[in-house]
Amino acid sequence: MTKDAVLTSPAKPLYDSAAHAFPALSELKELRHYRFLLFQLIRRDLVARYKRSILGVAWTMLNPLGTMLIMTFVFSNLFKSVESYPVYILSGLIVWNFFSQGTNAAMVGLIWGGSLMQRIYLPRTIFGVSAIGTALVNLLIALIPLTLVMLITGTPIPLTVLFLPVSILLLTAFTLGFGLMLSALAIYFPDVAEMYQILLTAWMYLTPIIYPEEIIPERFLGLYRLNPMYWIVKLFRLPIYNGRIPTFSEVLPALAWSIGFLIVGWLFFTSKSDEYAYRI
Repeated sequence: MTKDAVLTSPAKPLYDSAAHAFPALSELKELRHYRFLLFQLIRRDLVARYKRSILGVAWTMLNPLGTMLIMTFVFSNLFKSVESYPVYILSGLIVWNFFSQGTNAAMVGLIWGGSLMQRIYLPRTIFGVSAIGTALVNLLIALIPLTLVMLITGTPIPLTVLFLPVSILLLTAFTLGFGLMLSALAIYFPDVAEMYQILLTAWMYLTPIIYPEEIIPERFLGLYRLNPMYWIVKLFRLPIYNGRIPTFSEVLPALAWSIGFLIVGWLFFTSKSDEYAYRI
């Protein structure tokens, strides 16, 4: 090839990780460029989940409903003071299922995508974001049985449910940030995925989902309020079950935990993103 041909030939696009001085911002831009792939990953997860299921999408509604019926049968006599206990417990379970499924799927998604990352360039966060997107679709579907239970039990559906998009937005932000952080740790320490299942069980029982907040001893209430999910579940439940808009003092902790974990999780994950393809 002549010198002139070399000079006029089009340059091949190369990915240079050193050129990305701010990986957190670069990842956001790349994620926007790959939004069609993000949609396809969410679609794939939903189709794969229900493809071989006889009940299909209905399972998303029946799963929390079945858990609610079992827990209502077991605990309703113990917590007689809780009015409309099925609505109380289901409103908490929907939040917890979203958080649990989303964070677990984020870890699995990154490991599954390891082979793709070794072949082609992809924004590393796309697997975590798609996992949370799938969980978000399931959460919206799960609101249908919650509405049915409210109608069957005669629980009024207040206008304060219009606040739910704010609650769901903060829940999604917290879950995404926490899921990205877990995913990054799981790449370097594979035991994190196994340990997390134990943590999830303990975390659930340390969050007022099954039992009312009123039974928590006053001396332990301060510790409970250090639990991010305490505030996020409360923010979701108040407009539905209690029929009131959360106060500023109730929104602020949930907002701080959600935005804080989203920023820290995103920064932590993207700071190591160039190493994932070589460690999976």
